[in-house]
Amino acid sequence: MALEIHEREREGIVILDLEGRITAGEEAGLLRDTLRRLAEGGHNRIILNLEKVDYIDSTGLGALVMGYTTLRKAGGALKLLNLSRRNIELIVFTKLETVFEIFDDELDAVNSFFPGRSVRRFDILSFVQQQSREKD
Repeated sequence: MALEIHEREREGIVILDLEGRITAGEEAGLLRDTLRRLAEGGHNRIILNLEKVDYIDSTGLGALVMGYTTLRKAGGALKLLNLSRRNIELIVFTKLETVFEIFDDELDAVNSFFPGRSVRRFDILSFVQQQSREKD
């Protein structure tokens, strides 16, 4: 399934609703190009809503990291929202949870860009502990 990207804004923060797969080829290229275009246009605070992304391969992970780097260099940030269980496991396995801020609530993700606002981040440790209990 081709990657579809729907762009919207909330309180000055760009939210990209992604649908499909982030894989080698056109999909990863489209994501990289979209993030680069936004950064060049002065939009450097971006949330990727991954709720409808069912698969990310190594090239897709590379596109996420490149987007993160591009936005950091532009003085902004890239944050992840609504990851599936599989994609959370992938982020943890690759240790990218040390790079990305992850959220399971859109308002918390938006608020994270504003100092002084209350924010509840996704709790990776609780997720890993729950996975461990379920495997036992």
